[in-house]
Amino acid sequence: METKLTITTIFFVPTLGIPKDILTNNGFINGYTNDAERDVIDYKECVFLLFHPQKINQFRDFLDNEYDHAKQIIEDYDLEEGFVVVVYKLDPLYRSDFDLIRKSKYSKTSPAFQKLFPKIKKMRVNGLSRDEISLQYRIFNRTQDLINFWEEKFGMTLDKDQEVWMGFIESNETLNSNKIKELKV
Repeated sequence: METKLTITTIFFVPTLGIPKDILTNNGFINGYTNDAERDVIDYKECVFLLFHPQKINQFRDFLDNEYDHAKQIIEDYDLEEGFVVVVYKLDPLYRSDFDLIRKSKYSKTSPAFQKLFPKIKKMRVNGLSRDEISLQYRIFNRTQDLINFWEEKFGMTLDKDQEVWMGFIESNETLNSNKIKELKV
């Protein structure tokens, strides 16, 4: 089962600076802005990264390295059936940008925030590597191909200021036991 990426994963997790292959190799599933099962008030400007590591020793090494080198890691905790959550503090320098993301105003984020995301990403398709414009770049810049995609999908013309990505819905960005159950299916 392929997991639908959260907006948190698309826009918040990359700002942590953890290489995508390291996340993938350690069983990263998705990022969330909240965990409904945890009642921790201090975690307002944080992200909750959900992992299901298959190689426990490798994951422990990753976690030890994060505690040694990543200033923004706060804690990790185990969930049932081998799932692990790692909590990171978001960079306060981009707080207004994170607020704009939460308001679904992606194209209004600052140039400094947008520079955290590459314009070009290497993609592997059928075993071949090729360069593609990144999803974040397309969303920030309201690229014509994304506008065309949505206009075709919904059979309507977008306003010139309309964002070209789905809205941030808090319940979709909150980890809860039902999401874990779905992953076990």
